[in-house]
Amino acid sequence: MSGSGERILLVESDPDICDLIARQALRPLGYQVDVVHDASAAIKQAVQSPPDLIITNLNLPGLSGKDLLVALNSQGIGSVLLVLAREGQERDVIQAFRVGASDYLLWPARDAEVVAAVERALKNVREMRTRQRLDQNLRETNQELQRRVRDLTAILSVGKAVLSITDQRVLFDRIVEGAIQVSDASAGWLMLRSETTKEFLMSAQRGLPEGWAAKMNQPVDDGISSLVALSGETLVIHGEPLQRFKISALGRAAVVVPIKVQSQVIGLLIVVRKESRAFQQVEQILLEAVADYASISLINARLFRALEQTAETARAGEKRQNAMLQSLRETVQTELKTAAYPIELLLTEKSGPLTQDQRQALETARAALKRLSGEIEKTIPPLTPNLKPAGRD
Repeated sequence: MSGSGERILLVESDPDICDLIARQALRPLGYQVDVVHDASAAIKQAVQSPPDLIITNLNLPGLSGKDLLVALNSQGIGSVLLVLAREGQERDVIQAFRVGASDYLLWPARDAEVVAAVERALKNVREMRTRQRLDQNLRETNQELQRRVRDLTAILSVGKAVLSITDQRVLFDRIVEGAIQVSDASAGWLMLRSETTKEFLMSAQRGLPEGWAAKMNQPVDDGISSLVALSGETLVIHGEPLQRFKISALGRAAVVVPIKVQSQVIGLLIVVRKESRAFQQVEQILLEAVADYASISLINARLFRALEQTAETARAGEKRQNAMLQSLRETVQTELKTAAYPIELLLTEKSGPLTQDQRQALETARAALKRLSGEIEKTIPPLTPNLKPAGRD
């Protein structure tokens, strides 16, 4: 395709040849043609700004065209090389191919032949550049896929940690590590709201300098977290606007993500990047996913504490109930013994003889009291000394 603006360097000492190739044949088609008259000038210009195509006559004064090809190869110039030769110079053309030429044109030639030779040579250039672009796109796509796999692996790792790690300090460290990884950040920390003071305290950190890291379990005034705590919306900031806040001492780009239960902000996840490279939307989405996992872990912890309190309350209530039953058992048994004593005394007839009806009545009453005592024993058995409270191992 002619007229595409490729740069061509013509190395030719004959002004008539220069005029035909540059002015008449190539420039009208849109090619940018620079003309030099000797090999030294060609080498200097090619090193400074390598052209797409170099056309050189094999019969140059001073250094020959073949010497020019050798010099260009030694300098690592990757331009396509087209040589001009005259009838009878076939051996020189073959040697030129050996030292890097890709095509040749026998002179004298018409302008149409010049254009055809240039098009053949530049076709290879265009195809090579197309392959290079495709290769570059493929490498970039592979790198992006590898990054996404790495990010998804990090997200899954955080999710597994939320389900399997019971030590919250270890879990919070894992959450911060995951946030730094998915956002390609330099440092990060986790702030959680105290249930007593309602302040946001640093609960985990990675990559912070010593002065900031020393604020563990304390409030951290970075200048922007408080704004997110009020708004409940993720804040992404970088460059000059960040310089107004204290967090700029840590980097040139930052993201603050709220950790929420419904609409209530219970924590903040902050990451910073040293270089002034803005966090992208996909990184914000991944950070919000990590924040959601952190929210799940905090909800699980709250539910666990609530269940523990409920179980403790139930154990305390059962203990009180058992104590009441034991007190009732002892009281009833005491009263039954008190009621049985005069009956036993009368049945000994120490107070005087009993009639048959009286003895039968007393024995009936004594039997009833014994049955009642037995029912109390079965209904409210005594606690053994080694009996453990319900719900304990």
